[in-house]
Amino acid sequence: MRAPNLAELRANLALRITNPVIGILSKSGIKPDALTFTGLAINIGAAYVIATGHFPLGGILILVAGLFDLLDGALARFAKKTTKFGAILDSTVDRISEAAIFCGFLVWYMPGRLEILLIFAVLIGSFLVSYIRARAEGLGLECKVGLFTRAERVIVLAVGLIVNQFVSSAVMIALWVLLVFVYITVVQRLVYLRRVRS
Repeated sequence: MRAPNLAELRANLALRITNPVIGILSKSGIKPDALTFTGLAINIGAAYVIATGHFPLGGILILVAGLFDLLDGALARFAKKTTKFGAILDSTVDRISEAAIFCGFLVWYMPGRLEILLIFAVLIGSFLVSYIRARAEGLGLECKVGLFTRAERVIVLAVGLIVNQFVSSAVMIALWVLLVFVYITVVQRLVYLRRVRS
């Protein structure tokens, strides 16, 4: 008899955790997306308490958020409401949640360094823009929409670096521009995929 592999053990454990409450959740009318965003909100709260040095509470909140992450997919499958967009949204929110937690550590270990946080936020946003497209294409959906694709990001950053010789704050301005527009692009791509979901 073949021993279960690690993936099977994880799946079995997830079922043991989710099965007792999925029936109740499905009758309550709660949508899977609501659980996804609740988990994100808890992770952002965890990031805040980590940033203020309350590590044990942060750990507990991360575990609670992880429960919501298990439940959203399980509820979608139970209610037969799985969609390609739901899979993309869940994966994207997972990346944002992870980034928020690590941002909390950055704040704790490097307090008062706005530049570091700005660079980190832009980096994550840039990755998300590309990640959403790759995830969508992996599910058979085309996603090239958005104001700030890689080309625009490269141009803004290059201009900021070049002009910084004459305007000392040009790089910071470029980073702020990138911060705003990469997250606008993330939202644009999610809204677009929501419309074409299948």
